[in-house]
Amino acid sequence: QVQLVESGGGLVQAGGSLRLSCAASGRTVSSYGMAWFRQAPGKEREFVASINRSGESTYYADSVKGRFTISRDNAKNTVYLEMNSLTPEDTAVYYCHAGVLSTVVRIGEGDYWGQGTQVTVSS
Repeated sequence: QVQLVESGGGLVQAGGSLRLSCAASGRTVSSYGMAWFRQAPGKEREFVASINRSGESTYYADSVKGRFTISRDNAKNTVYLEMNSLTPEDTAVYYCHAGVLSTVVRIGEGDYWGQGTQVTVSS
């Protein structure tokens, strides 16, 4: 079992930045591909970014490409999402997701989810 705990969300003005963290416990995060998803009110959960176990390969949704950066520190069992140039359209609950296969994690069919952290961007 793996427990994922997100943190770092909050209220920020448009154009601002936030850094989300996802701390894993139970098993070493280096065993898993990791991803961030988000869900805005009234919308389905959507893929944001993913990173493979070594950190060498990353993928991004077109909507965040060039603004968000996913990274991981396996020694700290933590995955990060650096978010810059935030817009009100980025307002959502952000979820951390983990799975053994990175390809499966990217489509949200991995093994574990965190409880989410709220990001609100004001205009």
